[in-house]
Amino acid sequence: MKRKTIRELPFHLMILPGFLLVLVYSYVPMAGIIMAFERFVPSKGMFHSPWVGWKNFEYMLHLPGTLSVLGNTFFIAGMKMIGGIIVPVTFALLLNEARHRLFKRSVQTIIYFPHFLSWIILSGILIDILSPSTGIVNGLLGSLGIPSVYFLGDPGWFPYTLALTDVWKEFGYGTIVYLAALTSINPALYEAASIDGAGRIRQTVSVTLPALLPMIVLMSVLSLGNVLNAGFEQVFNLYSPQVYKTGDIIDTLVFRIGLENANYGVATAVGLFKSVVSFVMIGVSYVLAYRLTNYRIF
Repeated sequence: MKRKTIRELPFHLMILPGFLLVLVYSYVPMAGIIMAFERFVPSKGMFHSPWVGWKNFEYMLHLPGTLSVLGNTFFIAGMKMIGGIIVPVTFALLLNEARHRLFKRSVQTIIYFPHFLSWIILSGILIDILSPSTGIVNGLLGSLGIPSVYFLGDPGWFPYTLALTDVWKEFGYGTIVYLAALTSINPALYEAASIDGAGRIRQTVSVTLPALLPMIVLMSVLSLGNVLNAGFEQVFNLYSPQVYKTGDIIDTLVFRIGLENANYGVATAVGLFKSVVSFVMIGVSYVLAYRLTNYRIF
């Protein structure tokens, strides 16, 4: 046992920095949950502020926009989840058919690049591109005789703009995951299908998609845990008061209540509610992942 511990010591030391970061920034701040049950007064601190019990949660549930914010969060996150599965799978299938190695790797690099850019950078780019007066997108629409669309200012268009831009940013990462899964398919299956007279499309339907199905199910199920994470950085950098009706999500509501209005107790209650629901969804997603694809962490 002692010899095994010594042999594995370098691996534990490698994990230590990440463990400390998670401990300091994720677990230590959990002490602040107590503010959800207090009328928090900064001068008195977390442990001496007046205790109000469940009143912050009652206030949260009676806020005029609470239900619409919940609906927006589920709607936007749901669109991102669906697009985050369909687009990468489709693109991976198309890219897998490319035979020119340099072209294939170049395309992978290009589509993967936006994944590394922050939403602060991308939001500035998107605001210029989608501008109703000077944006290139509306310029193209105008050349086709289509009226300009205020993508970031029209409540009807804003949720779909969020979903499309998020899929554009992240689908390169998903494509690489599915391309890696495609490499594990036995070539003999394609040879057998070819002998039976199946063309490329039929091979994709009968061989490739069934082989990818476990990975698709796994990625779909695991994404359920993030259903309430509709993307604070993206929404915060792109939204405005005129699209609050359809673009406001739980995280932006917490930001406004807590930091802009200094109502820390209610903001903590909203955040705690989201965390509890997310915890339940993550538990359900892992149970489904184990039942459907035999995936397990431990």
